[in-house]
Amino acid sequence: MNAILLRMIFFASWLLGTTLTYGQSSHFTLEVQARKRSFEDLRNELVDDVLIPSGIQDRRVLQAMRQTARHLFVAPQQHSLAYFDMAVPIGNGQTISPPYIVAYMTEQLKLKATDRVLEIGTGSGYQAAILSPLVKEVYTIEIVPELGKQAKQTLQELDYPNVHCRIGDGYQGWPEHAPFDRIIVTCSPESIPQPLADQLAEGGTLIIPVGSRVGQTLVRFTKTNGKLHRQELQGTFFVPMTGQAESQRTLDANLEPLTIRNGSFEQLAKDNVPAEWYYLRQSQIVQDETAPHGQQFLRLKNQTDNRIAQLLQAIQVDSFTVQEARLSLMVRSQPQPADQTFGVFIEFYDRQREPCGQTVLPIHQTEEWKSFDSQLVIPAPANFAVLGISLLGNKGTLDVDQVQLAPIR
Repeated sequence: MNAILLRMIFFASWLLGTTLTYGQSSHFTLEVQARKRSFEDLRNELVDDVLIPSGIQDRRVLQAMRQTARHLFVAPQQHSLAYFDMAVPIGNGQTISPPYIVAYMTEQLKLKATDRVLEIGTGSGYQAAILSPLVKEVYTIEIVPELGKQAKQTLQELDYPNVHCRIGDGYQGWPEHAPFDRIIVTCSPESIPQPLADQLAEGGTLIIPVGSRVGQTLVRFTKTNGKLHRQELQGTFFVPMTGQAESQRTLDANLEPLTIRNGSFEQLAKDNVPAEWYYLRQSQIVQDETAPHGQQFLRLKNQTDNRIAQLLQAIQVDSFTVQEARLSLMVRSQPQPADQTFGVFIEFYDRQREPCGQTVLPIHQTEEWKSFDSQLVIPAPANFAVLGISLLGNKGTLDVDQVQLAPIR
């Protein structure tokens, strides 16, 4: 296979959290890399090369990430992917969150050894395993019976005696064991469920992603004098909360299919980060009146081989009414060396959140602003997509502005 194409497929699968197999070559590459080092070495490498450079500082959290065997919480055929900073499918339309997100949410809880923690969305059990050595008790709820049973078995076999599992709708919390000092929600409702707010102890902290199916914000709530105080942390993208939360959705009805939100990066959220985009790495907003659109653009810059520099956005798709679309953006690209390639990619998913198609487009060197246009075919079962812009682990600088996606009717 062409080396550049293989690299693009590999990094697209890494960043989007899917197991892509282009003639099995990309998966084979990951397996070969994993087999060269022990799982302990891979965990230490994840912490030292990804989590710490990405801003995780809590020593207890970092130690938990070093010691917890993530590969034992995914299927054997996924072991080779376990210590990359990517989501990994675990079945039933669910994924195990990327290690950075697990570490970040855990750090933002500001845990104490005496805390009792409620987790909504057990999934594989990995997040509960990370919490276990850091707190007194962990109570975790999973709505999908198959996942809940498997997670309970895994946690018991790996000897996490302070983790208590339950199958049910996490919207209702676990009132028999309330109040909780900390609550962490690893699926996304549109707003905080009232039972969870009620079950949070005075002085407690709750971390939850809230928003639509394709655009969410990770929010930290603290309870003071019986009232919740909200602090927005960063954009994110989680699987939607099902059960009672599903019947209360209203935001999705207002979403326009195949629409890029804040494609010119003029709307800024916390810490000067562009709103609507998530999992940004090595990115910055550059103020410049000569930007192709508006007063600023986004810059990705990487000076170390194989470090992630990226931004992502989830997009609503309606493949029943639109089968083709046109992607356009303004780019200024300076890879080092000049023959290296950056990339734009779109991964399509069906209603079960299974991958159903992908397009990977190379961006070559251009010292001046240049329009980048491509026509996309929308796969028939697609319900949503994830757009990614990445340096693909290469070194250099990529300036981006005026990202647009329009249906072709």
